[in-house]
Amino acid sequence: MRCGVIGLGSMGMGAALNLAQKGHDVTGCDLRPAALAELAAGGGKTVASAADLPADLDGVLVFVVNAAQAEAVLFGAEGCIARLAPGAVVICATTLAPQAAKSLGARLAERGLLMLDAPVSGGAVGARAGTMTVMASGPEAAFAKAEPALSAIAGKVWRLGAAHGAGSTVKMVNQLLAGVHIAVAAEALALGIRAGADPQTLFDVISSSAGSSWMWQNRVPHILAGDDQPLSAVNIFVKDLGIVLDEARALTFPLPLAASAHQLFLAAAANGQGAKDDAFVIRVWQALTGIALPGEETPAETARPPA
Repeated sequence: MRCGVIGLGSMGMGAALNLAQKGHDVTGCDLRPAALAELAAGGGKTVASAADLPADLDGVLVFVVNAAQAEAVLFGAEGCIARLAPGAVVICATTLAPQAAKSLGARLAERGLLMLDAPVSGGAVGARAGTMTVMASGPEAAFAKAEPALSAIAGKVWRLGAAHGAGSTVKMVNQLLAGVHIAVAAEALALGIRAGADPQTLFDVISSSAGSSWMWQNRVPHILAGDDQPLSAVNIFVKDLGIVLDEARALTFPLPLAASAHQLFLAAAANGQGAKDDAFVIRVWQALTGIALPGEETPAETARPPA
């Protein structure tokens, strides 16, 4: 395929590199020079603006943060809509509210373009390995058009029907679970630290016990290493759990656990941690109780003596 990838973050970069390495003609778009340089070194072409993508693209993969950005990179003044060939496919991998995905698909159809509502999971490691899980919905023609790209970036593509919004609904449920699991993993580790358990030993024991989870095993090592560079940031779950709660409100559906997790990510963002790795939602408990995280000194102003 002759395709563009808009947004070269932890997921988009992995997708773009896999497309380039597997023989596709790929042009990546990002505002960050370092990201453009990395893709160029990996065999892709680069532009700083979506409007500068090559003409007559077979498809574009959108890995931006939210619905507003997705609309801007497609339809905005610096958008790429004019660079797409008739019948091209937009693979929208952005996490959107289901209604936003439906609206985007309808607007693209009016222009003779196809869309897959295709959010992804698997993290930066899965993206780099080309083994992401894609939760996709859209017309059969869109699946057929997108198949070469999906084969290059995904280990599993779930076909969730012809209606846009179905993919985003499934991703919404995934993000509810992911956000709650990250928050509770941080809470459990913080409690263990405060009670005097060795963090590394605690991680090892729980990882082989019934209380473990994928997020415990994936995120707690970030805390143990003191590495808060974001593979997925706190602000992502401020947004994604916000989508979950908005949809639940529209359905008159109570979500007490998701609401609590959302408040914890909001608290971390308010405490200046929004751009840090999402595992560092644990700094909410650090600020409240004065615990020392591995590799960190406890700030004097937040340290509190044991009860």
